[in-house]
Amino acid sequence: MLDRIRASIPALPPAEQRVARLLLDDARAFATLPVGTLAERAGVSKPTVVRFCRSVGYDGLADFKLKLAGSVSEGVPFVHRAVDEHDRAGEIAVKVIDNTVAAMLRYRAALAPQSFERAIDALAQAGRDGRRIEFWGAGNSAIVAQDAQHKFFRLGVHSAAVCDSHVQVMSATMLGPGDCAVVFSNSGRSRDLIDVAGLAGRKGATVISVTASGSPLALQSLGGGSHHVLLAADHPEDADRYSPMVSRLLHLLVVDVLTTGVALRLGPARLRPMLQEIKRNLRARRYVDDAGVAASNGATP
Repeated sequence: MLDRIRASIPALPPAEQRVARLLLDDARAFATLPVGTLAERAGVSKPTVVRFCRSVGYDGLADFKLKLAGSVSEGVPFVHRAVDEHDRAGEIAVKVIDNTVAAMLRYRAALAPQSFERAIDALAQAGRDGRRIEFWGAGNSAIVAQDAQHKFFRLGVHSAAVCDSHVQVMSATMLGPGDCAVVFSNSGRSRDLIDVAGLAGRKGATVISVTASGSPLALQSLGGGSHHVLLAADHPEDADRYSPMVSRLLHLLVVDVLTTGVALRLGPARLRPMLQEIKRNLRARRYVDDAGVAASNGATP
């Protein structure tokens, strides 16, 4: 959480930057001091302290302090453990699992509910209005974009995964107000993705960026105004030597949160009959056991 705020400082107004630096100087004190004292120490007004909390994606000062207290406490049981070339298979498995658990617990403690609220509202409204919802990624992030499209199209919305940079440019050009583009980038440094995210925002579409704090894509999102939403996902892993596994899982987790939120917004009356019909049609394509029951009752093959 603190790393995310530190990386966001360049995109904040000067007064809010002073609040951020006060926080970084003593996070534990910030979590306990009243708003008047915080404002006095930062040399700003009380509303500026609250605006700072909202600028970095939280509902307000109370919500921010709650997440901050969890972030600076010792409640997360695992820390990142780098794998070593001499590790045995069992040690590799334990480290990979521990790193995943630690990353998800840290993400739970630091997530910004206000940003998720904005993203879910925009996606649900686009679904209700029959607007376009597109998921963009490149390389490893293209797999996440495809997973998102696979989940969203079952909600009965117009969704697509676009992973070719030239097609992304064409697609961004055709977006407009009411449409949504969700951009996945582990590094947040892909020029192609940054360019098409900016283009989609200028066309009036809502751009939801799932990327690392402090990256060029994240800073563009923070400074992009009401058309941009940042869902920061951070994890320290050696992506130069190994595939960015945990960061990909965090992005997939974000997809699940967005999918669940949009499904709840659209309502069971709209979704349940369609999902039940999908299950019936899929079940007819499966082998059955000796009792004549399909091997799986899920909605995916």
